[in-house]
Amino acid sequence: MNVAIVKYNAGNIYSVVNAMRRMGIEPLLTDDAEALAKADCVLFPGQGEARGAMEYLRARRLDEVIKGLRQPVLGICVGQQLLCRHSEEGDTDCIGVFDAVVKRFQPQRHEDKVPCMGWNELRFVQDEKGEMRNEQLFEGLGEKPYVYFVHSYYVPLCQETAAVADYILPYSAAMHKDNFYACQFHPEKSGRVGEQILRNFLQLTIDNG
Repeated sequence: MNVAIVKYNAGNIYSVVNAMRRMGIEPLLTDDAEALAKADCVLFPGQGEARGAMEYLRARRLDEVIKGLRQPVLGICVGQQLLCRHSEEGDTDCIGVFDAVVKRFQPQRHEDKVPCMGWNELRFVQDEKGEMRNEQLFEGLGEKPYVYFVHSYYVPLCQETAAVADYILPYSAAMHKDNFYACQFHPEKSGRVGEQILRNFLQLTIDNG
């Protein structure tokens, strides 16, 4: 399987590379548009600042490339936020796959700390038929899986929300639209649950192949 990871000026990318290697996959870390387009699936991870990240992506036209991908794409942490329309961080226009505006956490109580950092529970969103909205990605996780978060900005609940977490307020812990999947948490740092999510994403690639 040809797995590509978007290379740009963001932290945490190599932890995703290492997660793939632990699963027996040697991913291609690249900012080459043609290589991303040819990959079986694309991981779009990152920790960092939205404006600088988008400047790097736009300078290489990777924002257009990513938005035009047709294979499964998984945004992680800042990757999820950059797939949205706009971010309050640096008043930044982003890629625009998800029609949502990324906002900064505003503490309401003394104990509310920003950034949000630590383990939190996922609550899965159901569709009008009562079925899990993103069942394939979350298969085998159990009823109350816990995953690891580190972030100061969040995506509000919206039409593309697939899972919810609560910190100060409910927000989008995971999102899904067409071939684009995203999670605010770090699956590569979330133990068995996170590994299962990554395996499910790779299985999506196989199933859609």
